[in-house]
Amino acid sequence: MSEPEPVLPPADTVGDDSGESLILIEEVAPGYPPRQLARGLHTARGMRRHMRALRVLLNVMLFLALMYTITLTKALLIPLVLAAFLGLALNPIVAAGTRIHLPRWLTASVLMIGLIVGIGSGVGLLAQPAIGWFHGAPAAIKSFVPKLRNLTKPLEAANRATQTLVNGSNTIRASTTTQPAPMSISAWDVVSTAPKVLAAVLSVMLLVFFFLIYGDTMLRRLVEITPSFAYKRHAVTIVRGIQTEVSRYLLTALLINAGLGALTAGMLWLYKVPDPLLWGAVAMFANFIPYVGAIVTTTLLAVVCMLYANDVNLDVFLPALTFAGITAVEGNLITPMIQGASMRLSPIAILLWLLVWGWLWGIPGALLAVPMLTCTKLIAERVRSWNWFAVIVQR
Repeated sequence: MSEPEPVLPPADTVGDDSGESLILIEEVAPGYPPRQLARGLHTARGMRRHMRALRVLLNVMLFLALMYTITLTKALLIPLVLAAFLGLALNPIVAAGTRIHLPRWLTASVLMIGLIVGIGSGVGLLAQPAIGWFHGAPAAIKSFVPKLRNLTKPLEAANRATQTLVNGSNTIRASTTTQPAPMSISAWDVVSTAPKVLAAVLSVMLLVFFFLIYGDTMLRRLVEITPSFAYKRHAVTIVRGIQTEVSRYLLTALLINAGLGALTAGMLWLYKVPDPLLWGAVAMFANFIPYVGAIVTTTLLAVVCMLYANDVNLDVFLPALTFAGITAVEGNLITPMIQGASMRLSPIAILLWLLVWGWLWGIPGALLAVPMLTCTKLIAERVRSWNWFAVIVQR
């Protein structure tokens, strides 16, 4: 009868050639050369360490390749992501139409016509004020400089005194400054960029239309390819839950931001700020970027109010301060109360996510970053192996 094979000790107990490890090897595996066995176990542990390092290196290279691919294909991915979000936000309306026996194509067609009319009307209302502001900004800046003379006289006096001490004379050489070229938008700029903008808008509209019509069919086909009935039921539960939560979040965020934009436009109209609709639209879209959007919009309103004010005083900053108060109430009370605690994200996670997607996709990436982060969190909560991500980004 052959002797049973000895049970080898764990690799952590034979990390060196000390006397205790050799005695342990002799007790567990009698008849084996202890030094050779310890050397072999040490070599195996080193191989496992090298394989682990190689796996980490391959994962890092895969991540960098994925980032490069996302950056390279942003012209394709940005319309797809935007169309997917719009499709998910409008899908509950189409589903409500199907419950009253309306065809999906009819409800989707009515929604798309309304969306196109709304976008066209908004562009028609905002294009002329935006172009007029770009054309009038240099003249407004020139007229704004004399208003600051009362504030800059002490600084100019201190500058003259400093130059007198340095140069040893009471005369100061007049510095010649080059005037910046005025900002203007020519007809050629509009003609050259119009086809690209129209193609992007048309592609997004078509994608949204087909997502609304055939989105449920695609999800049903994906569920059908799962192997067993238990998997099918689990997949249906996950997909429907994700679709419902993401749709509710996107539609709620869109309505909240639209309400903020309308309230901002009304507030600016009461303060007699020029082009209130334009700045209300800016506030609406900027509010998709938490923290950063509110800060940028407040600063922009302060600059605009200073440029168009007759005199520089504290009353000029009332519109910007009022907007800051509105965004503070919206961000800390209204949005958490409507969306609930499950939608709240960590500020650190939001800022890091904004940095990454702003670096990859620019302004569109910054606008889509927080919706993407929230949707990813909702998906991670439903998928068992991704729960760690939901825990990290949860506030």
